[in-house]
Amino acid sequence: MLNKIISEQSIQKAKKLIDKYDKIIIVTHTSPDGDALGSSLALYHFLMEYGKQVNIVVPNEFPEFLQWLPGTDQIIIAEKYPSLAAEALDAAELIFFLDFNALKRIEQLEPLVRKSSAHKILIDHHLDPEDFCEITISHPDICSTGELIFRFICRMGLFDFIDQPCAECIYTGMMTDTGGFTYNSNSPAIYYVISELLNKGIDKDAIHSRIYCNYSERKIRMQGFVLYNKMKILREYKTSLITLTYDEHQRFRSQKGDTEGFVNIPLSIKNVVFSAFIREEKEVVRISFRSKRNFPTNQFAREVFGGGGHLNASGGEFYGKLSDAVRVFEEALPRYKHLLI
Repeated sequence: MLNKIISEQSIQKAKKLIDKYDKIIIVTHTSPDGDALGSSLALYHFLMEYGKQVNIVVPNEFPEFLQWLPGTDQIIIAEKYPSLAAEALDAAELIFFLDFNALKRIEQLEPLVRKSSAHKILIDHHLDPEDFCEITISHPDICSTGELIFRFICRMGLFDFIDQPCAECIYTGMMTDTGGFTYNSNSPAIYYVISELLNKGIDKDAIHSRIYCNYSERKIRMQGFVLYNKMKILREYKTSLITLTYDEHQRFRSQKGDTEGFVNIPLSIKNVVFSAFIREEKEVVRISFRSKRNFPTNQFAREVFGGGGHLNASGGEFYGKLSDAVRVFEEALPRYKHLLI
């Protein structure tokens, strides 16, 4: 059995809103990853099964390797269809915000959300959620928002409304946000949830294959280039640094999600505890961190780049040159050397 981490008050208030309103929108963060899409689609399938009118609105494109998830063809991508996204949000009676803790994470959707009179519910597992919803369900100790969606549905007494597509999406969120259950995944509750999802008919081996064995040729070629030419080992700090310029992205004709997982690879190197991936996009430098053991990547991300995340997986943004972001990163490392054990 699962412990009841979500307060009864939050459950009852959310259940009343779901029962009362029919036009429901689900919003997740920019550049949606496996947990953002998995949790959003899981909630979508549950609410549809429960008889609601549901749309998912995301700020921009999501990775190609996640397009197999059931329901992705129903997602409104605001970057491509801004009018449709605006109309959906304007008509919403209830909005769920999943897998992010601050409205800046939804970029161009923020002003539309702020002016909406819809009731708002946040379900997330990141630290320090902003106070922009009347119901905030935030539990950073939980492995993924996907797991929180499972708990949320079960606590409402609606487990029977979890169908196989919903279960597949929950599992995808849990698996991808733990690196295939290699970090943030020591809680026995995770495996209880998985057993229940298996009983719903998921094929976890097939899901793993669709996520991790379904890459494009361009991604693999770019990965080889990155590891051979762009990986730097800072042995004194047990740290790996990979950088990628915008021109290098273009050279490989990379698409959304093609760099997913690059930051994890150097952690397979003996004595590397902290891995950083700093990549240049058109208007911003994106930064991803991963770590082994107890090195707090979220503390590093917050203090150095104003970002955040979890103990072993976090990130941030830098507005400036790639070379300046690298300099800031390397100059910060000595302050954290005592934690790199």
